[in-house]
Parts: sequence; C-alpha cells; structure tokens
Amino acid sequence: MTHDARTEHAPVSLADTVDTAPDMNWYAWGDPAKAKELEPGLRELVSQVLRAETRDMPPVAAEDVELPASRLDGPLTARFTEVLGAEHVIVDDAARLVHAGGKSTPDLLARRAGRAPAPDAVLYPADHDEVERVLALCSAERVAVVPFGGGTSVVGGVSPLDGGFRAVVTLDLRRLNRLVSLDAASLTAVLGAGVRTPHAEAMLAEHGLTLGHVPQSYEYATIGGYAATRSSGQASAGYGRFEDMVVGLRVATPRGTLDAGGAPASAAGPDLRRLFVGSEGTLGVITEVALRVRPRPKRVLDEAWSFPDYATGVDALRTLAQSDTRPTMARLSDETETFVNAALGGREAVPGCQAVLGFEGGDAEVEARAAVVREVMEAAGGTPLGPDPVAHWRETRFHAPYLRDTLLSAGILAETLETAASWSDLLPLYTAVVGALTGALDDDESGAVVQCHVSHTYATGASLYFTVATGAGEDPATRWDRAKRAASDAIVANGGTITHHHAVGTDHRPWMEAELGPLGGEVLRAVKSALDPEGVLNPGKLIPEA
Repeated sequence: MTHDARTEHAPVSLADTVDTAPDMNWYAWGDPAKAKELEPGLRELVSQVLRAETRDMPPVAAEDVELPASRLDGPLTARFTEVLGAEHVIVDDAARLVHAGGKSTPDLLARRAGRAPAPDAVLYPADHDEVERVLALCSAERVAVVPFGGGTSVVGGVSPLDGGFRAVVTLDLRRLNRLVSLDAASLTAVLGAGVRTPHAEAMLAEHGLTLGHVPQSYEYATIGGYAATRSSGQASAGYGRFEDMVVGLRVATPRGTLDAGGAPASAAGPDLRRLFVGSEGTLGVITEVALRVRPRPKRVLDEAWSFPDYATGVDALRTLAQSDTRPTMARLSDETETFVNAALGGREAVPGCQAVLGFEGGDAEVEARAAVVREVMEAAGGTPLGPDPVAHWRETRFHAPYLRDTLLSAGILAETLETAASWSDLLPLYTAVVGALTGALDDDESGAVVQCHVSHTYATGASLYFTVATGAGEDPATRWDRAKRAASDAIVANGGTITHHHAVGTDHRPWMEAELGPLGGEVLRAVKSALDPEGVLNPGKLIPEA
C-alpha cells in the first residue's frame, strides 16, 4: 500500500467532512442524553430475581474526580506543540477525564467513585506524518503513548498506563477522519483510522457502497480501532470479520513508517498485515486502513426461529455454517437470554431458544438463500417465528450498554464476556463458563443470572457471548474481578480462546501465555523490540510479560 498507489483516485466529496458526534459520557457509555433511570417496576423485578437490594450508586461530580497533576513540563509541552500546534496539545482536566480509560465495569466503577488514572496530556494529530513525529519524540523522551479511537474498549485497552516512563499521553486520532481514496473498480477504499463507523458508511453510501460492519460499538468505534482489535460485526457470516476486510495498512512506529499489504494476494513471505491487525497499539499506530467494500444490498430479509433447547439450536447453526448457503447474520440465544429479551421487550416469551437470521443482497439472491436456509432450519427442529422478533432486536441493538449503566446506577452489576471454540468444545465450554460465573457470584450478597448467545459462526466453530447480572455488593470491583477471573480460567481450561472480539488489553493479558505458549510470547516481544525499542507504545497491554 504505497502512498502513490493510494492517491491515484481523487478524494470524494465528503472526504473533508467532520464527524460531529459528541464524546461519550465520562462515566458511562454513549451519549449522555440517552441515559435513563431504572423504572420502579423493573427495579423491583431485578431485586427479586437476584435476591439483592438495589441501591443508588450515582457518580461523583466531574469536578470531584481526583485526577493526578499533569507531569508534562514546559520544555516537553513546547516540543509537542511544535509538532501539533498549541490547540492540539490539551492538558485540561475535562479532556484528560474523557480519556481516562475505556468502558468496562472496572473502568466505570473507578471513575464513578472519583478515581481516574488520566493521561498527562491528550494529543490530536492531523495526519500520518504528525503521528510519526509524535512517536519519535515520545520514544526519545521516554513518554508512553496510548492510541485512542472511539474509547469503546471493555478490556482496559485504552487505560493510560505509564509503564514506568516519565509521563503518558493519549493520542486521539479523531482528526484522521477522511475517506482518503476510493477504487470503485477494485471495490476498495482507504479510510483514516479515526473515522467512526456512521461517518464511514455515510461517505461510502454516496457511491452505493458499504462496509457491512456493525458491531455493538458501531456508533462510536473507529476504523483504526476495529483493525487494531480484530473486531467482528453482527453480519460476520456474510461480510466476514473486520480483519477479513483489511487489504492494506499504513502504520506509524517509533522507527518509521510501515506500509503492509495492498495486492489482492501475495506469496512474498509472511503477511505483515497480520502483525498489526490485533496489535492493539503496542507495535505501532494504524493511521490508514485499506478495506474491501461491497455494493449496498438492495434487500434485507429477516427471520426468527425457535428451537426446543440450546443444543438443538447450536446444531442447526453448525449445519448452516458448514453448508454452501448461509445467512448474512445468524445469532442464537440460550433459554435464559430468550426469556430475558422477551421480558425486557414486553413480549410473550417463546419456549426454548430463539435465533435471529438476516439475509442481504439482491432480491433473487436473498430469496434463493432464504429458501435453502429454511429447509435446513426446519430439518434441524426449528419453528419459524417471522420477522417481528428480528425487527425488535434491530431496534434495540445499541441499547444494552445504556441499560448496563442504568443498572450500575441502581447497584446492579451487568457485564459481558466472550470467547470462541470448536463445535465439539462449544457446549461443554458454555456449561463450564456458566458454572464458573454462577459459582463466583451466587452468595449471601446476591444471586446471579447468566445468559448467553452464539453471535458468530464458522465452519469449524462459533463464538459464545455471555451476559451476567448480579448485585454490586459491598465491594463491586472485587466482586466482578472474582467472577471475571473464574470465567477466564474456565475458558482456558475448556478449549476456548481468551477473547473472540473484545481484544486483550489489560484484562485478558494474564491468560495470553496460555493462549500463545511461551515461544509465542517471546515472538511478540521480539517484534515489539524491533518496532518500539524503548517500549513506549501502549505499555501493559496485550503482550505477555517475560
């Protein structure tokens, strides 16, 4: 992906538009205007189900959060200003608080209680060259750098850890928000790493194109963040995971620029793109991403199905994933999640488990695929429910993080974790993780409700996405940490990956050596040493300790 090749195609009309979506709430997910209080009836129901008294847990006022004083001295601030301009080197408390970490329950509990490990400054580079200059400066001056896209990490991926260096700065990439180039013949587009997904879709829609990438973080997450964390969207069965869409990357490192990929296929040694897709800002800062795009679908057809039990539904999804004809989207909720979703939506629960399927494409293509899939689902024991349950699911798709924060304000922990395994290991893994979470949380302080769905399927296996709710108790941070560790141990012991799409960050790092093996960890450390010899890039994340 050389610079000349990228600029053959003139930027399109929306290339210089600015994404004006508001910053996320400093102590919660998303737009502060969308936050809601827990309705009295639901509060009482939750209390009864969990055997836990709800209690108000409001956040402290922003001005009462204890931020450490910035450690950037005058000469260092001046050097950053020389690169970026004074208006793009920010040390005020409001900006530092917004960049004090991601959106996991531990992140939010600390901020709500008035504790925030904020960066010493927030830097806003305008382009790749400024990013590269900042990284060279930070390496020379021994300042840790935390790349920051949408701030949606739920695994500690953007926590401003200083790694023992003299200071830590957050590198906010929001100004890298252009559609750099579009090759309509090749169906590829180069996007700046700071482009949020709605902005990307708006720019591509002018040309009748789409990425087709819709994770739950869609409203706030960025193109660079997706690449850095190996993101997966709801329509991965049809469009693939984000890493499948990446055809090229431009990466700034403390030692210079690396352009990886670009050709449709190559045998020129190992694929360097794979070093950076999933590297979480520890090896370099992704500044531009070349992506495969698709024509916008002419039709979307949705169908819901019920199955008598989870095992039957899982087997149906396996049959689909291993067939030649698949839906664009396929998800299956277990019995508990099926019941909870119906209750929250004010609908009568169907017995057993519910699956939602979606088909996208041309009219004839959609009809043909749906007809084949219906035969498979019926043969596997499924009962059709029509499109209405899927419509409700789509309408509420982005509500869950807001509900989590609403529950947290009422003294209820509600958090998620995910994994993936082979089809042979999937149901034993499911049973083990449910048992680990229940065992860690069901005690004198509260009961626990654990629910799960299959959200992504492959020929060889599938992902499991768990949601757990329990009373916060007297020490909510310790309570959740105990449950997370128990679940992670169960995942590793039962053939699962420590993360399917949430990434590693700080939270999953203790299990990375078990995932990679000792030699795999050594390889990652060697690559980091080559690209980031001082170790300033996102310290304390991803790479297992020696």
